[in-house]
Amino acid sequence: MKTDRRAALHTLGLAAGAVAAGLATPAQAAAPGKELVPAGATHLKDLMARLAKAPRRRDFKTAPMILTSPDQWDDAALKEVMAYRPQPKQAWDMTDIGGPWLNLLRNTLNVQIWGFRHPDFLAVALCHSSANLALYDQAMWDKYQLTRLAGERFKTNRLIVETAAGSANPENIQDATGAFSPKDNTIPALMRRGVVFMACHNAIWEQAEKLHGMDINPDKLGVDAIAAELTNHLIPDVVLTPGAVGTMPELQMAGFHYAK
Repeated sequence: MKTDRRAALHTLGLAAGAVAAGLATPAQAAAPGKELVPAGATHLKDLMARLAKAPRRRDFKTAPMILTSPDQWDDAALKEVMAYRPQPKQAWDMTDIGGPWLNLLRNTLNVQIWGFRHPDFLAVALCHSSANLALYDQAMWDKYQLTRLAGERFKTNRLIVETAAGSANPENIQDATGAFSPKDNTIPALMRRGVVFMACHNAIWEQAEKLHGMDINPDKLGVDAIAAELTNHLIPDVVLTPGAVGTMPELQMAGFHYAK
């Protein structure tokens, strides 16, 4: 996991599929592409650099139903986010993989950055329920037939594959087919703009339990082992929380505004 694969991997979907289980930093397997952080966003750039260095544990063999110790989630990365001082900052409650959430995030960034002139604006997407499915790599979608949980609109996890719009000139903010337009409503594009996506352990466990009950379980694993495998295959840069809804009050106490 010490090899820099930025130049070799062309999409986050490919990057995610190539990440081996273990203790990896997201910078070692992140999506390539031009920086999309606005000029003047010094605090946001600093946070992104610190998050890139924060370890993500992805070598679980089993996962309990309830997490009780910080070493069971991405505590260092979560603390970096909660310590972020510039205002405003917003925490989104994301539940529906098929909903307009990525579009809402993109629009909010555009308004805050260029409308209200807050280049250091930070958005956090707390994903649970079916939205959490968007944070697994394609290998898990294939192995566990996650289309059956996400719905027929999602034959693959297309939300982790950046579009051609992502390579457009970021200096042209008014480009209707560019990096800041509805043509680039993808997770990797938003990550390159500084959005932090957080996964929900409770959703992971419940999805593992559902897959076990549906007998979509090629290796005949227990629920705890399926949950561990799903956790190990979260896409790069995602921050694992002990539970999205339970983490929301922590972010609110740290000054984040609630959004849904």
